[in-house]
Amino acid sequence: MSSFQAFGLDQAVLQAITEMGFQTPTPIQETVIPRLLAGSEDIIGLAQTGTGKTAAFGLPIIHHLDAKSRHPQALILSPTRELALQITRDLENFSKYSTGVSVLAVYGGASMEKQARAIHSGVNVLVATPGRLVDFINRGIIKLGSLRILVLDEADEMLNMGFKEELDAILSAIPAGRQTLLFSATMPPDVARIAKNYMKEPVTVSAGKVNTGNAAIEHLSHLTHEKDRYEVLKRICDANPDIYGIVFCRTKVETQAIADKLMRDKYPAESLHGDLSQVQRDYVMGKFRDRHIRILVATDVAARGLDVHSLTHVIHYNLPDDLEVYTHRAGRTGRAGKTGISVSIVNFREKGKLKFLERSLKIQIPMKPIPTGYDICLNQLHSVIDKIHQAEIREDQISRFMPELEDKLMHLDRETLLKKVLSLEFNRFNDYYASMPDLNVHDSQDRRPAAGPGGFGKDRYREGERSGSRDGFREGSRDRHREGSRDRVREGEHSRPREGDRERRKPAGDVEFTRFFINIGKVDGLDPRTLMGIISEATRKRNIEIGKIDLGKTHTFFEADAAFRDRILTSFQGADFQGRPVTVEEAQDKKPAPPRSGGGGDRPFKKRRFN
Repeated sequence: MSSFQAFGLDQAVLQAITEMGFQTPTPIQETVIPRLLAGSEDIIGLAQTGTGKTAAFGLPIIHHLDAKSRHPQALILSPTRELALQITRDLENFSKYSTGVSVLAVYGGASMEKQARAIHSGVNVLVATPGRLVDFINRGIIKLGSLRILVLDEADEMLNMGFKEELDAILSAIPAGRQTLLFSATMPPDVARIAKNYMKEPVTVSAGKVNTGNAAIEHLSHLTHEKDRYEVLKRICDANPDIYGIVFCRTKVETQAIADKLMRDKYPAESLHGDLSQVQRDYVMGKFRDRHIRILVATDVAARGLDVHSLTHVIHYNLPDDLEVYTHRAGRTGRAGKTGISVSIVNFREKGKLKFLERSLKIQIPMKPIPTGYDICLNQLHSVIDKIHQAEIREDQISRFMPELEDKLMHLDRETLLKKVLSLEFNRFNDYYASMPDLNVHDSQDRRPAAGPGGFGKDRYREGERSGSRDGFREGSRDRHREGSRDRVREGEHSRPREGDRERRKPAGDVEFTRFFINIGKVDGLDPRTLMGIISEATRKRNIEIGKIDLGKTHTFFEADAAFRDRILTSFQGADFQGRPVTVEEAQDKKPAPPRSGGGGDRPFKKRRFN
């Protein structure tokens, strides 16, 4: 293992990184730094986020700079503003004792005039996002004729974000004799194309295998019904009292809804998505970095380029459709020599995705039991005990209070005192989870597991509704087909009446339907199965006949057995869906639907009973 001194770096650079606590180079640093110091070959660096790649290219760049020149000698392209600013801060720290070195970040969402003035004043290193850089090149504000080194950081993310045209324009506008470095966590075809078209016989170095998982990350998953996703998320948070993580959702609407719901339930959470202004985004990220909030609910796009250290968890509220997106999500934890946990909440139809991930990334993502109330209370008690052990005793300050406190507690024996101290935290979780069901499910979907120790996890519902979600990864069509087939078989089984049902299903021709309005639709993540699950859960009836469903963008009309009209209307009073209040009314624009024949006519969805 080398040392930074052995690389032959400039003494000013060594002084700066010594103050920053740098001691032993990471694998990517040990491989890349000597090559950059010794020659001008192009390099492809395959490295996950958090492996120290900024120092791998940043230290040699600072070492080689001619501080007297006021034209950009190095250009570093970054997918997001946040990552560009983080790289800029790192380079400024590396060059703290390097006289005359100037580093500038250029990105969208900030004053173009202010950035242009800084460029005209002279800059040695330019850190830029592709869109803003193209604007400056087209306006003639930035001249790149003196450029000696180009770094494409997180190239796969830049392409995922749609910067292909901008990258081609930038790469075509800079001198052909420059040295090019490309860093990427994965190597999809578009990244390989850039390497082929714009790099000269590049040398590939790696801090691990391409398209494989980070060994510092533990991957696990929880299998649940679609309607229980949010409750599973809460249990993950409650079972990990010191959680500091990111919850990834698919859409902005879902992201905001889940964050609102967590905040309403008193969790230290905030949302991060594209509808936030830059000021709001900076405010949220400041609170998250300072740990005033410990759970960040984010979309993939909004979280790209975030550089937050020491995350304990990444939680996939929904699995993504792309392999590379999962890799980047999970790579937010397990960084800089620390370990982390990547947790996926999956329903039955998403099991094929997990198999595809395991095969492609060569990792194991075992199905783990969802924490029960007993598990959560035990973990919370351990956390309280750990805090007691770690509490600093300030003898000189507390000693004057002790006589009065001892007198007040003298009637309590040791065991009673300990129980009372622990109950300060225990009672809150015990009261909440004592009557909550065990959310664990099995492939058979017949019954939920029996109650756990101490009365936790009552089997409150005999059956769970199956979920509706997107199928497998785009690359996993074969798995998708197999999973879909199994789901259809299970669905067919659950469509049949069961012996023992106290209220038998009426023959289809005898059912008179009432048409209802509900104020949620596609933008809320609603689909027919989810709607039927909501109706079943709200009414606590599994045999309500459902007719035609007209699924709209922001609202939905559905038909249900008129015999349950009053029950449906009263059951939804005070209900909510993903944090949004739900309103169900009898639709007034049409008369109650007449009885239908068993064939279903032109209805887009088959009539089903909740089993």
